Formats: sequence, structure tokens, C-alpha cells
Amino acid sequence: MEKTVAQKLDALTHLQSIDSELDEIKKVRGALPDEVADLEDEIAGYQTRIDKFKSEAEDLETNISDYKTQIKNSEALIKKYNEQQMNVRNNREYDAITKEIELQNLEIQISEKRIKEAYAKIEGKNAEMAKTTEELTERSKDLNSKKAELEVLTKESQDEEAKLLNDREKAVKNIEERLINSYNKLRENARNGLAVVPVDRGACGGCFNIVPPQRQADIRERKKVIVCEHCGRILSDVTDEVVQDETKPKRSRKTATTKAD
Repeated sequence: MEKTVAQKLDALTHLQSIDSELDEIKKVRGALPDEVADLEDEIAGYQTRIDKFKSEAEDLETNISDYKTQIKNSEALIKKYNEQQMNVRNNREYDAITKEIELQNLEIQISEKRIKEAYAKIEGKNAEMAKTTEELTERSKDLNSKKAELEVLTKESQDEEAKLLNDREKAVKNIEERLINSYNKLRENARNGLAVVPVDRGACGGCFNIVPPQRQADIRERKKVIVCEHCGRILSDVTDEVVQDETKPKRSRKTATTKAD
């Protein structure tokens, strides 16, 4: 059965009251949930950096091993060429072997230089890793402290929060999807989380801009869903305020003075 506009507005108002209570619970926790999430992201970043340093250091160690192998190969070739020089038949062969020996000596020098550079890089990586590990340890302590504080606050209100979440789930089922989507969007964009508000003292209960009298009359009738022209919030009802009876004559200051005389 299709719900009336009044029933839809009542359902939205009920949902807003539940969400407002949930917002109050979250407000008590303050910025702790965000701080915990930020610290977790920060720690994950530190761990990623440490893993990267380790991987780069391992690659450098592999390169050093390769360079050492290359040095051994060059030394073996030099030994071989030295033996061949003893049995050359002419100067041309001697010069050719000499050039090969010089080339292998150059390869050894280059490998030794690269080994020295790799060790320097590893030292730098280890220093960065130690610094990052220290920062990771400190931030982990902060995270544990914040988590403990948040856990205390959460335990204090977890029963109430669980009940409210259960009530919210039931309330959402009574509202059509189109209205829920609009409501959720309004909640996301509103700083105070209010998507459904009454007109109070002639103004929108969300942005406090004046609502024209004719529009207030339409809201009272509750025949259609009306939103604030300024902030887009759903206006659920009009809160009547006590108005002074203008039909009674006002006692002027002049009259009072005359009587006093």
C-alpha cells in the first residue's frame, strides 16, 4: 500500500532522530576514529618503505655477488693469458694477449668500484631503514594508545549504538529507495548531519534562512515533500510559536505616566 506524504515525512523524521543520536555517540569519540585510521595508514606507509629498503638492499647484495664472480672470472682469464704469453710465437700475438690482460684488469677495477658504490648504497639504505623503523615504533605506540582510548569510549556506548543501528535498519525498510538516496546525499553534504528539519520560528531548522508564510502553509498540509530553497533539506513540519495577541490594547508609556501623576 502506497504511503501518504505525511507517513513518508514521519518515517524520514524518525530516521533522522536515530541518525542524530548515532551522530552524538560518534561526537563523544571525537576525532579518535579518524586519528586511528590516519595512524594505521601512516604505519602501513612506513612498513612499505622498510620493505622497499630491504628489497633494494638485497638487490645490491646480489649485484655485489655478481661483481665478485666477475672479478674471479677476470682473474682466471688473466692467469690463463699470462700462461699463453709464455708460448707466443711473435710480437703480434704477445700484444694481443697483453691487450686482453689489460681489458680484464680494467673489468676488475670497474667491478671493484661498483662493489664499493653498492656497499655505500647499502649503508645508506640501512641508515634510512633504521630511522624509518624508529619512526614506525613511535607511531605504533601512538596507535596502541589511541586504540585503547577509542576502545574504552566504544565499550561505554556499544549497547546503545547496537540498538540504534538495529532501529535504523528497521526504519530504512519503511522508506522508499528514492527518498533514502536523497536523504543520504543530504546527510553527506550537511555539516551537522541534518537532512530532515522542521521550520522553527519561521526559519529552516538546518540553514536558518526564512521560509515564506505560504510555503509554511504548504508544509503544514503535508501533501507533498517540500525542501528548503536555500539548503535543500527536507522540511518535515512547522513548529508553532506562541504569538502575542495583537487584539489587546497596549498600555502606552504616556498613559502610565499620566496616571502616575
